[in-house]
Amino acid sequence: MKNFGLVGFPLSHSFSKKYFTEKFQSLGISDDHQYNLYEIEDIVELKNIVKNTEGLRGLNVTIPYKVAVKHFLNEIDSAAERIGAVNVIKILDDKKLKGYNSDYFGFRKSLEEFLGNAKGIKALVLGNGGAAKAVCVALEDMGIAYKLVSRRATDDTINYRKANELLAESKLIINCTPLGTYPNVNSFPDLDYENIGNGHFCFDLVYNPSETKFLQKSKSNGAKTINGYDMLVYQAEKSWEIWNS
Repeated sequence: MKNFGLVGFPLSHSFSKKYFTEKFQSLGISDDHQYNLYEIEDIVELKNIVKNTEGLRGLNVTIPYKVAVKHFLNEIDSAAERIGAVNVIKILDDKKLKGYNSDYFGFRKSLEEFLGNAKGIKALVLGNGGAAKAVCVALEDMGIAYKLVSRRATDDTINYRKANELLAESKLIINCTPLGTYPNVNSFPDLDYENIGNGHFCFDLVYNPSETKFLQKSKSNGAKTINGYDMLVYQAEKSWEIWNS
């Protein structure tokens, strides 16, 4: 049996398990391929998962371990090293672990399709976790200037008060926080939504629910919106490619 899985906490609703289970069925390999959920309260438990799971070939990593997991890897792909976060682990023959980042690929491909021919756009990136790191590097490579937004301003981030002052010039808003994720569907980023409208592109990395409060409030004022589903599909396919390379 070839085993794959997802490491994170909590894992109440997993896109990856459903996606890969259906993928294995469609490829006719479900008899000897399976995808499991590894809900762990401490990333240290990764060692036991690798040690005790027969036939483990690859893992995805999600909140809150995309940064912390780096310390448990034997090798990190240069692109993931640059991003500073890992969401894919390939288990090598000697049970050594190599980290990769497929969030970058999934986000960039989805964003390029979403923006179309929009040029010279500026962005606000909400949140500063592992996913935001991949988003920021993708924006840099696409030549899109951005400000990183957090609840408290730091040397590297601005707060929401300052972000609201920049809404007129920042036409791309990307939510990399878990705000609005099921079951906490009534939460949303603290933005002045009356100043978001025609000409704005609002991208929410959350996919469950399919339309978060952030997207609903932005869309009602005329903004174009997209959730994280396509990004997840693209990053999942990149994960599969990595595991089989």
